[in-house]
Amino acid sequence: MAKYSGPVCRLCRREDTKLFLKGDRCYTDKCGYERRAYAPGQHGQARRRKLSNYGSQLREKQKLKRMYGLAERQFRGYYHKATRMKGVAGENLLQLLERRLDNVIYRLGFASDHAEARQLVRHGHFTVNGKKVNIPSFLCGLNDSIVVREPSKKVTRILESLGAVDRRGVPKWLQLDKDNFQGKLVTLPSREDLTMTVREQLVVELYSK
Repeated sequence: MAKYSGPVCRLCRREDTKLFLKGDRCYTDKCGYERRAYAPGQHGQARRRKLSNYGSQLREKQKLKRMYGLAERQFRGYYHKATRMKGVAGENLLQLLERRLDNVIYRLGFASDHAEARQLVRHGHFTVNGKKVNIPSFLCGLNDSIVVREPSKKVTRILESLGAVDRRGVPKWLQLDKDNFQGKLVTLPSREDLTMTVREQLVVELYSK
């Protein structure tokens, strides 16, 4: 699947939920989904038709993919990895997605959205356990320490994002030391820690057909 480069608020409206793809704007009254909470397109304001079982499964998969900014092939790879792990496949899938370095950077508040976090990682602004990592899909493990590199502590985007972190909050499976520009993965994320309105079991049902 090619990279989507259109208006991201359209994706929130298509999935009929906030995906928080535009950073701080999503928390204001300028949010595109709040202003037009109906599907995009010419017939978007018409009554939504009831989805079939397959349609519901597809929408949940698309919602997760768009939330984390992944292509189909990459997302499917995470699913297959989740099925080979012990435990519930759907919960394993969410845990793998949450442990991606770009997502951890976003959750800690060093970036305002996933796309910005991915770009900051690619530009080499962070270290993991003292080593520079510029791979957004890098999987963080228990007790991993994520630190902003010394030259990057003056980057405006990182400073602005940290300034708004109190409004967004930091998940309890992460620990943020805002003054020292560092964070730590104190526990692996469980389903109870994730507040996303996603029915991951439908994704598993879709791929297991």
